[in-house]
Amino acid sequence: MTSLPTELRFALVAHRLHRQPGTGALQRWARSCESALGRLPWRLAVVGASHDALEREALLVGQLPLERLPSGREGGLMRVVSRVAGGLAPERALDGVFFLMDPVDPSSTFPEAQALKRQCVTHGKPFVPTLAGALEWVAVESLRAGLDGTGVHGIGPLLDLESQTAALIAHDARKTQMVEFVGEHFELLSRFGSRVATGTTGGLLNELAWSRGWPAGQPWVQRYQSGPLGGDAQIAELVLDGRCQKVIFFEDPHVARQHEADIQLMERAVWSAGEHTSCLNSPAMARRWAQALGRL
Repeated sequence: MTSLPTELRFALVAHRLHRQPGTGALQRWARSCESALGRLPWRLAVVGASHDALEREALLVGQLPLERLPSGREGGLMRVVSRVAGGLAPERALDGVFFLMDPVDPSSTFPEAQALKRQCVTHGKPFVPTLAGALEWVAVESLRAGLDGTGVHGIGPLLDLESQTAALIAHDARKTQMVEFVGEHFELLSRFGSRVATGTTGGLLNELAWSRGWPAGQPWVQRYQSGPLGGDAQIAELVLDGRCQKVIFFEDPHVARQHEADIQLMERAVWSAGEHTSCLNSPAMARRWAQALGRL
């Protein structure tokens, strides 16, 4: 017997570029996911202008409860950060965030935007910054709820791993978790058409693959430079060229990184290629994704 879906509370916000009437990524996501969201007991807390954009076009109205938060100027995004961390009341805590980001929007560098992603990573909650990722994540939660993912219009290509390249990146404190994650989901990750990684992480993953029977001497991942030597930038170029569609990036939010600019560069490349690229930025998020796709 299929268990009832779990109620989840997500925040939803989109930069101005993605709120354009009719064709914005926010509106396209809402139209594509209306059927799926109508079957999930979700609640969405939507920041100011994003809520108003949905309301103007009567999107998601009646499909699920929508709470309008204040605009960003009035502290709406700051409230989302608090709720990701648990908020002031348990019933208002958030389980994840959809934030459709424009890399050239000045607010993408504001403290509340940076704190929001950091708190999602710290608490192991999904932070979904692209259209492709937002579509995929609704399908992920549908699959985890015992439903199929067909309620998301056009989801097929995003779940076709054989046609995609995945990047596997982990900071020093997360490398062991990356190796464990790949070991747990080796067959699923081996379905990708190809895999790339930064230096040390790639070496560890190739050793794991060979120990699991991958042909000796044949790399399971193509290795680029280590992060501090430019590996993040090399993978960013692959993303911008449309040659890498999935970035699995285990970040350590608790230490200062000497190559922080390189990390941000790679993340912003993902946002630029958001039509066809998604990012999983914590072990908890990646495992949730892998467990869902393992049901297909």
